[in-house]
Amino acid sequence: MLVFIIALCGACAPPPTRIEPGSAPSPSRSPGPAGSFPQAAPPAGTSGSASAPGDLQFKAPASWVKEQPTSRMRTAQFQVPSAEGDTENGSLAIFYFGPGQGGSPQANLDRWIAQFEQPDGSPSKDKARMKSMTVNGLSVSLLDLTGTYTAEMNPGAGDRQNKPQSRMLAAVVETPKGPYFVKLVGPTRTVDRSEPEFTAFLNSIEFK
Repeated sequence: MLVFIIALCGACAPPPTRIEPGSAPSPSRSPGPAGSFPQAAPPAGTSGSASAPGDLQFKAPASWVKEQPTSRMRTAQFQVPSAEGDTENGSLAIFYFGPGQGGSPQANLDRWIAQFEQPDGSPSKDKARMKSMTVNGLSVSLLDLTGTYTAEMNPGAGDRQNKPQSRMLAAVVETPKGPYFVKLVGPTRTVDRSEPEFTAFLNSIEFK
């Protein structure tokens, strides 16, 4: 009889949890709104999860001309029409490198600042205007800087731009999927005129 009871209990026991290589059993969580499960906090040093559903959504101004992205790292690219007196258009690009990729917001602000030189030789960091804000629940770090634009023409190529009287409006947008990077660069007058459109564009961003 004792042997029969032991055998019966063994048959009723739940099957063991299967752990895939490199994974761990998921902790039990209570469903959130509409039956969804809350996202786990990303590991330190990252700002998103590969499994986070959704993408960065936005409304581009009607005057911006949509272009085919020139690299796989660009999710969108626009030509910003030049202001009267400028011979060159502005350019806005949105970059995404993957969950937790691309560096911290401050590292990117510093990298963008290093792409400018000042006519008087002073450090560009002293002229940079930076601030943080929240747009539709997303943390956004902003940079506004003028001077001579000296970024590399192609990453790693060594050849650099040399464009005096330029202005950059840039932002790091942190989402559950990881950071997106927004960069508008062009002649100062063109970017000055486009600043209200850039502001409206940033205020339209959502992650869904």
